[in-house]
Amino acid sequence: MLTSCSSVKVLNAWKSDDAEQFKSKKVLVITRTENNQARVAFEDAIANKLRDRGIEATESYKYLPKLDPNRKLTENDVKEAKRMIRDKGYNAVVLSVVKEKNLNLIHERDGGYWAGATYAGYYPMYYSGFYGYYTHPASYMNYGGVYVPETFSEEYSVTYILETLAFDLDASEDKQLVAGVTSSIENPESAHQTAKDYANKISNSFK
Repeated sequence: MLTSCSSVKVLNAWKSDDAEQFKSKKVLVITRTENNQARVAFEDAIANKLRDRGIEATESYKYLPKLDPNRKLTENDVKEAKRMIRDKGYNAVVLSVVKEKNLNLIHERDGGYWAGATYAGYYPMYYSGFYGYYTHPASYMNYGGVYVPETFSEEYSVTYILETLAFDLDASEDKQLVAGVTSSIENPESAHQTAKDYANKISNSFK
């Protein structure tokens, strides 16, 4: 069970001197994940942010409803992708991928003590010696307090490391990357809200 609120943090952001040219591009937004709900949410959120900035952007799920990021692409697959992108008139891509997923188990211990017990402002006389205390019946009594039973709990915390890259397909192969941001998402609660938070963070990083 995840009980914490999701948190998006930008770890690193970079953009080239040519990044401003990206505003004139026709952009295809791709999120590579086998979770289709998350894919749709993230592509929608990122594409909406690009459109808010006056950039023509389209979500890839509208053309490719099924995406298997774990399948190794063949040479023909790459050629088909290039053909589709070219035929649709796209000359830029914003690609988001999950780089890491870290799952942590947190152990918590509580209780095992008396709460609210009251004593006089000084120790009674039978406290003066070990044997007197050990044999005195009051030493085993609760002085009006309540015993809090000892409990143990476990909670999972998950952190995703995501990378979003912007490519200018009109540039030469070695100069197509124009911007990139690496972020962490801790305990995502819903794909829709997390995607909106993520899109806002990366958008602010590229201002």
